[in-house]
Amino acid sequence: MVFSRRRQLFARMRNYAPMYEINVEGTRNVLEAAGKVGCRKIIYTSTVGCIGVPKEVDGKIVPATELEKISDDQMSNDYKRSKFRAEGVAYDLFRKAGLPIVIVNPSAPVGPGDVKPTPTGKIIVDFLNGRLPAYLETGLNWVHVRDVAIGHILAAEKGTLGQRYILGNEQGNWTMKEALTTLERVTGIPAPKTKIPYWFALRVAEANEMISFVTGKPPRAPVAGVKMAKYKMWFNPDKSIRELGLPQTPPEQAFTDAVAWFRANGYVKN
Repeated sequence: MVFSRRRQLFARMRNYAPMYEINVEGTRNVLEAAGKVGCRKIIYTSTVGCIGVPKEVDGKIVPATELEKISDDQMSNDYKRSKFRAEGVAYDLFRKAGLPIVIVNPSAPVGPGDVKPTPTGKIIVDFLNGRLPAYLETGLNWVHVRDVAIGHILAAEKGTLGQRYILGNEQGNWTMKEALTTLERVTGIPAPKTKIPYWFALRVAEANEMISFVTGKPPRAPVAGVKMAKYKMWFNPDKSIRELGLPQTPPEQAFTDAVAWFRANGYVKN
């Protein structure tokens, strides 16, 4: 009960206003500016987090397409909500102001050059450094970051105005266990065998964020990430392959390239 009250207090203390200001109003400012200077085509980078999660048909998960609508309960964090509103701004500017906008929705990019690293890249870095003793089962659509970059160029060349395009890989819909097994094959490092229950991961993430609020350091396990793990974020990039000619580099190659880059650039400590 005490822990629950602390969690509610912590949630109220978080201020996500700057995120909405940047993601939503920042998007509006940039798109309007691009329209004013006469850009013939504007590519807006959204995320598959703005697309509804896959549905289960006859016991099988069917990867979602661009047409799948997202529900309120699937927008599990402020980042997704802010990106969803930003995508709405892009649609409004296309429909009402006539701006030549094409929307691209990357899935889970991985590959070389991930300086920060991103959340997907951090999975690989933690794996390489032995910081993944266990895993939380989920599902992602893994795509080579190079294909995502090329997808933006192809959208500018061939994309239909007012349309959205999933930049993903048709062979990249893997469970976390499958992704870690691939990393084991690529690196020779044993993959973790222990699967963490969802409820336990959520409690750990909440404690992590409370500690993070005090220390100012990013949480190792953010609550938003754990909540998103409830869904298998599997997507169907057929439209991008068919209309844009999106490359389909094997996801295992993306992992191989990412591992080589992280090793070569000092991210592996052991």
